[in-house]
Amino acid sequence: MDKILVIDDNPAVLEALSLILEIHGYDVVTASTPFEAEQIVRYQRISLAIQDMNFTADTTSGEEGRTLFYALRALNPHLPIILITAWTELETAIELVKAGAADYIAKPWDDSKLLTSVANLIELGKAKQDNATFTRQQDERESHHQDANLAGLIFASTAMERVVDMALQLAKSDVSVLITGPNGSGKERIAEIIQLNSNLAAQPFVKVNAGALPSDLIEAELFGAEAGAYTGANKHRIGRFEAADGGTLFLDEIGNLPPSGQMKLLRVLQSGEFERLGSVATQKVQVRVISATNADLLSDIKAGRFREDLYYRLNVIELRLPPLCERKDDIVPLIKHFLPAREIGIATEQALLDYSWPGNVRELENACKRAAVLNPNGPLVFNDFGLLESQAKAQVKENKEPNKAEIEDAMREYQGVIAKVARHFGLSRQALYRRLQKFDIDY
Repeated sequence: MDKILVIDDNPAVLEALSLILEIHGYDVVTASTPFEAEQIVRYQRISLAIQDMNFTADTTSGEEGRTLFYALRALNPHLPIILITAWTELETAIELVKAGAADYIAKPWDDSKLLTSVANLIELGKAKQDNATFTRQQDERESHHQDANLAGLIFASTAMERVVDMALQLAKSDVSVLITGPNGSGKERIAEIIQLNSNLAAQPFVKVNAGALPSDLIEAELFGAEAGAYTGANKHRIGRFEAADGGTLFLDEIGNLPPSGQMKLLRVLQSGEFERLGSVATQKVQVRVISATNADLLSDIKAGRFREDLYYRLNVIELRLPPLCERKDDIVPLIKHFLPAREIGIATEQALLDYSWPGNVRELENACKRAAVLNPNGPLVFNDFGLLESQAKAQVKENKEPNKAEIEDAMREYQGVIAKVARHFGLSRQALYRRLQKFDIDY
């Protein structure tokens, strides 16, 4: 229940205001002196204050009220304050409204007008408080990110903020990390962030794409080979584990590792030991492993394609990257990054936001390169990007009515920021408010 502080030296005024406010559902506390008011604001959670301007019978200057007003503002800068007096001075009213007073009402007051002002100002005060909290948290996150090396990652969505925050947290540990997400979503960049912000930043960082290597050469690539170990092996070569000794090894597309390679990898993770292909001499290394995959490894385990014990060795902590279509706030900043100083109209920008981006950031980057080549000058239009999905299809998606669960999910994802949730569904703020009330969702 919202608590209102009423400050007046006249007991009859305190009683009258308390009665009307309590009838309309407010919790009321009263103070008859400025000192009592300051003590209440200092120690209680007050939603709004209604204060008199004069507290001494022979004074009508409003000076006491002015002093109290500034004292209350100093204690709580976001507290809405309604000034109420029988001696209205225009200059004082203007001065205090400029200083943040929410309203200035003359005695005798109009009950209806006063209650309307109280209701509106309490909601406005909550919104200001929420906005101040959000801004402070945002500033803290940005400051935290500015101190870190983010490897040039471009993002603005809360979903990617959470991923980056987690990556920076994991960077300080030495646990194995499994990064999951669709192709082109930026898994390698997240691995770079972990490595660059770790204690191993100055040590080797070796990347291996298991999906790009022939299956019969993966073991030789990872663990090395002696001369003559296989056809074409004319000389001794070290593997990626030896190259990364003392540092970090990033294993991309880990789901493509063949069973024999999985067994050797499990042993390295457990003991740091392995043998080169064609050798019986045991090698020992100390390597932090970060792996990534776009595959469903749990399904691969059930199908017998991936070792369960290796999965749990790699997946001490999983970092999931959402596809670009689930973090639309990243799209415009990425386009501006790939196409600096290029003009894009609102309709084109909306069409790009509506596009599903199945190839994620990689597809967006390629589309921007295409647009820059085919239209080197002038404003860019949607067709310049060469995207196959029609705008009509995007329009159908835009017109889809969100249900209660979808709105609740979006409210959680965007931390209750109405503007972002509304943009996510292609709705106006007013349209979203109507749906929040319809589904009885708190906001």
